[in-house]
Amino acid sequence: MNPRHGEVWLVDMGMAAKTRPAVVLIVDNLNAPRSLIIHVPITTQNRGSELEVPLGHVSFLDKESVANVQAIGSLPSVRFEKRLGVLPAAELQLIKKGPGESLRSVSRTVRGLPHPLPALFSFSQDFEP
Repeated sequence: MNPRHGEVWLVDMGMAAKTRPAVVLIVDNLNAPRSLIIHVPITTQNRGSELEVPLGHVSFLDKESVANVQAIGSLPSVRFEKRLGVLPAAELQLIKKGPGESLRSVSRTVRGLPHPLPALFSFSQDFEP
């Protein structure tokens, strides 16, 4: 079974044999040359960051949780161990907005300083740091 967009899977993050839930953010049937799955980890440790999306208590998770969008990453599909469920559409939309917010935050941090990071990203014209 392949992870699909919007699903939540239990994922081996490769950190001291720790597995945690994560939201899959890759379009279905993508014909990509690499077999990596883009994901956002889910945690119960809410630190009140603007880069955490509250999920509340989703039926297939044990506790109230947040999606930590600043920790977006990619892993091979073999690390996705078990499908837990599908995230509601409203929460998925909020999560998908998160990486853009994270990049805007980085851009604000380095504004006016000689730093190569902002040059790596192409923001739309409606972007206002």
